[in-house]
Amino acid sequence: MLKTLHVAAAFALFASLGATMLGGSRKQSASILHGISMLAILIIGFAMLKRPPMDQFWWMAKLGIWIFIGIAPALVKKRILPPTIVLTLSLIAAFGAAYLGLYKPF
Repeated sequence: MLKTLHVAAAFALFASLGATMLGGSRKQSASILHGISMLAILIIGFAMLKRPPMDQFWWMAKLGIWIFIGIAPALVKKRILPPTIVLTLSLIAAFGAAYLGLYKPF
C-alpha cells in the first residue's frame, strides 16, 4: 500500500513539474500540487523505511535528489536554467531515484 502511494505521489509530482515548467494558466495550482506531492513522497518514503539504514548511503542520495526536484521550479522562476533543461534534469534525477530505491547499489 505504501509503495503504491509513494509511486502515485511521484506521478503527481512530475505532472506538477510538467505543468510548472512548460507553462499553463494554472501555475499556482501546479505549485500547490508540487508541494503536496513532495511532502507525501517524503513522509511515505520514511514510513516505508521505518528506520533509515545508517550504514547505507542510497537513501541519503535519494534525499539529495528529492531536494533537487523540490527546488527545480525555483530554478526556472529565477531564470537560472531554461525550463526544458530543468525538466530533463528532473526526469534523469527521477530515474536515478528509482534505480537507488530498487537496487540499493551502495
